[in-house]
Amino acid sequence: MSFIDRAELDRLARTFEGASPEEVLLWAREALGPRVAIGTAFGATGMVLLDIAQKAAPQIPIFTIDTGYLFQETLELKARVEARYGIRIESLHPRLSVSEQDREYGLALYGRDADRCCFMRKVEPLQRKLADLDGWVNSLRRDQSETRKAIRILEPYRAGNGRSLVKIHPMANWTRKQIQDYIHTYNVPYNLLMDRGYASIGCWPCTQASGEGADERAGRWSGSAKTECGIHTFLTPVEELGRETQVTEAAD
Repeated sequence: MSFIDRAELDRLARTFEGASPEEVLLWAREALGPRVAIGTAFGATGMVLLDIAQKAAPQIPIFTIDTGYLFQETLELKARVEARYGIRIESLHPRLSVSEQDREYGLALYGRDADRCCFMRKVEPLQRKLADLDGWVNSLRRDQSETRKAIRILEPYRAGNGRSLVKIHPMANWTRKQIQDYIHTYNVPYNLLMDRGYASIGCWPCTQASGEGADERAGRWSGSAKTECGIHTFLTPVEELGRETQVTEAAD
């Protein structure tokens, strides 16, 4: 085992502000070895990240969370991605199936207690996955919403049981236009719902198309104050400089 302290992560995060996603991914692979993975929900930015990763660091495994409420278009995109790149994307599942949840908590929990539904169907499966990781790569961008505008390229978090985790945002400083241009230029597969006005795509009961020029995540939990499912808010940030973030040495 090796250690990267918070001060070093701060320095690297500042350095990576001028780095490409490829450079950030290569660092993640070299620094964290087999205990780093990419999480994706197959959004537009996630698809660009996957395309870049397959060119720069194809050794990094990929996972997604299948909540049981995914659009058919999302499931079909997963199959297209696996076929195009010749990869297998791990699907994480909640402990309860949708029918089991309906029996235990009543029908349409998402409409009565969206936070609880999100926790059971998204956060808890992710928590189990992160227990085996030292680094989690995802596709958050600063311009996606107010809740994401302050994210850094590298962020250390407490992941439970005294463990630490580096959250990695290679796409943080990209813009929506850059994402759209990349998809067009490199013919990257994307969710066909985007052609029907869906700018951000999650579970079908809680996602709808948004108007032209609307905030990118305006179609998520529309009509409520909810803006995040919880997978990006449950971890505890490591705030004190000098705290050591434990990571695994890259394999030889």
